[in-house]
Amino acid sequence: MSRTSSHSRRGLLGAVIAVSLAAGAVGCTDGESIDAAPDDSTGPTELCGGNVISAEAGKALKVITGASRFEGSGPDGTVVFAAKWLSEGYGSPAPDDGGICDIYAQNSAAGDRLEATWELVWGPLKGEPAAKFRVLPMGERALAAPDAGSIQFACRSEKLPGSTPAHIDIGVERWSPEDPEGDPEKLTDAYATVVHSFALAMAKELRCENNGGLEPWPVLDPA
Repeated sequence: MSRTSSHSRRGLLGAVIAVSLAAGAVGCTDGESIDAAPDDSTGPTELCGGNVISAEAGKALKVITGASRFEGSGPDGTVVFAAKWLSEGYGSPAPDDGGICDIYAQNSAAGDRLEATWELVWGPLKGEPAAKFRVLPMGERALAAPDAGSIQFACRSEKLPGSTPAHIDIGVERWSPEDPEGDPEKLTDAYATVVHSFALAMAKELRCENNGGLEPWPVLDPA
């Protein structure tokens, strides 16, 4: 074998080893990607059990939180669970209010969340709303502000026995270490849109006659 041929083979062997090492490095990098923590975030329309946050309400959530991805809701954080709790406790000594769902934006600050709640209201409406609220013609009374929204509606349903309809108040409020950021009018519209989505979902789940008098879309112009 000639010296030239021997050198050529050693050069070829070195090139093969270099390529193999490079491939191994890529393989390790891919392995690290595979082993990375999975993304458990969800889109807005999948929150709170699904079929709760409409597409428009999802856009409104982005106005409120600045996020389009959120932490998944727990098994008890659904409209289905809240409606079941409300109907089973209706007319009994059980509590007259409860939570529906807490919404956490992905990578949000600790404690920064949006809370959706329900409350049974007994008797006529009392008092005037705070000055920050815009009164809207939805249900029996709807209020919206740059940091909260609520809708009260009347529900007559087989799930809620009695000769008179139940009066249910749905609220959405943000708990945050910081004041709301953004245009107050746009934020108010956003809260009205989100709370309408929750109220309509609750009315449908409870099988309220005529969906509790709620229209398919939120009404944002003042009453």
